[in-house]
Amino acid sequence: VPILEDSPFPVVRSKKFDIKPMSVEEAILRMNLLGHNFFVFRDDAAGGAFSVVYKRKDGGYGIIVDQD
Repeated sequence: VPILEDSPFPVVRSKKFDIKPMSVEEAILRMNLLGHNFFVFRDDAAGGAFSVVYKRKDGGYGIIVDQD
């Protein structure tokens, strides 16, 4: 992934990692253990769909699931 420091939307860091299949609950636990605001995973309950859980400002959690 190219680093785009001179762009109007600078990307200054890139990471690669394996996206593991797991439950939504496990993804939230891992996100909280890492101290992150979001976590990317493959949702077991959605047939391995690419998904993102995130911490909401109201203290709850949200999930984004790819429909493909």
